[in-house]
Amino acid sequence: MSIPAFALAAALAAMVAVPAHAAGGEEPRPDWREMNAYTLGVQAYIYTFPWSYMTDQRWFRTADVGHQANQLFHFRELKDASHVDGGSPNNDTLYSRSWLYLKDEPMILSVPAISDRYHSVELTDYMDDNFAYAGTRTTGDGAGTFAIIGPGWKGSLPAGVTALPPSSTPWAFLQVRTAVTDASDLNAAHAIQDKYKLTPLSQWENPAASPPKSAEIWQPLDRAVDPLNEWRTINRAMLEVPADPRDADMLQSFARIGVGPGLDIDALDANTKRGLARASVDGRTIINSAFTDGYRQTNVNGWHYPPPETGRMTTTRDWLLRAIQPAVGFNTNDPIEAVYLNVSVDGDGKTLSGANRYVLHFDKGAEPKVKAFWSLTMYNWKYNLVANPIDRYSLGDRSALKRDADGGLTIYLQKDSPGADKESNWLPAPEGPFFLFLRAYLPGDDIVNQTWQPPKINAVGG
Repeated sequence: MSIPAFALAAALAAMVAVPAHAAGGEEPRPDWREMNAYTLGVQAYIYTFPWSYMTDQRWFRTADVGHQANQLFHFRELKDASHVDGGSPNNDTLYSRSWLYLKDEPMILSVPAISDRYHSVELTDYMDDNFAYAGTRTTGDGAGTFAIIGPGWKGSLPAGVTALPPSSTPWAFLQVRTAVTDASDLNAAHAIQDKYKLTPLSQWENPAASPPKSAEIWQPLDRAVDPLNEWRTINRAMLEVPADPRDADMLQSFARIGVGPGLDIDALDANTKRGLARASVDGRTIINSAFTDGYRQTNVNGWHYPPPETGRMTTTRDWLLRAIQPAVGFNTNDPIEAVYLNVSVDGDGKTLSGANRYVLHFDKGAEPKVKAFWSLTMYNWKYNLVANPIDRYSLGDRSALKRDADGGLTIYLQKDSPGADKESNWLPAPEGPFFLFLRAYLPGDDIVNQTWQPPKINAVGG
């Protein structure tokens, strides 16, 4: 049975509240203002988490383009262990990305004809909800031009430009995935990347027009320096990305402890500040712990299927679930586009660790059924890829794997090599705890419907 987000937050708040000290104790019980700010602040933190996390990511993920909006940046190499910024990146595709400012006018996306590989353009709003796609599944292999539209825009589009479903927020994130087989395939993928284009509508209609003024992308305050900085970031971000009007009652409650668009954290009394500082720290712990404990996920043999609403979590009205998604994977595909199963325990329910050795065995014909491809990727508990001596971060149906004598497939999950004869099927683990994502791109109906059963990960002795 699932636990509502606010019920979980309140329960945990009660568990960690500072108890009263016995007579003669040296520290008094926290002031009621601190306790009120803490208990309500945990709920506020979970609800407002997108304004914190996405603002961080907007700053970080525009560093390569001088913190400018509407600039397309292409990654030319597959992600590896040098990427230490979390987000559980894949090792299957080249990324291209842009933060989009859509308040003033649409952006026109040009996609080339791509017939030899999987590709997708995923568009995500500031709440981390997908609102549109282009690519293999949705628009096919042919070339196309698409308008990316912000909330409330009214106007006409040029001939030949197809309007995509609009974003609900004035800021949005565009991420392109272009499949790559291996290093020898990179040049072909680069040629495709170079043909993706982003053009403001005003320049599409008049190429000689001056580029529109870029919206400011400001640097969030460092929460590691002061936990109140996260609230300052949230309050500023909520000015430019308004909350859903349906949530007005919650926002009214949060405003009483200084949380909301444009409110001044520094004007609060010291006790309320202490409560909010605690709430931001513990709120982040709740979000991360809920994911590792499988909140709202379906457990099959230790693996967790993500909730069916993955990719569009705001529709659930479960704010903890909505917060988990960006915290774990930044932006996440709709299940019909790709399903990511995660596992952090073995078949006996024990935490996966590089101190042990494991095997994952698929019987013949029991591997994931997909229209594109599947992969298994190793991560440490900071949501980063794992450094290893053979620079291997994932295995899947495009890898040069050895089959068992009966046609099955065995994958070795461990820190050290299983031996030269098995190394083709080795996915290196870190020294400490780890988890895995099994990604199925364009998955079969049994994966989308969550009836396919992934096998247990079994520990092996010695």
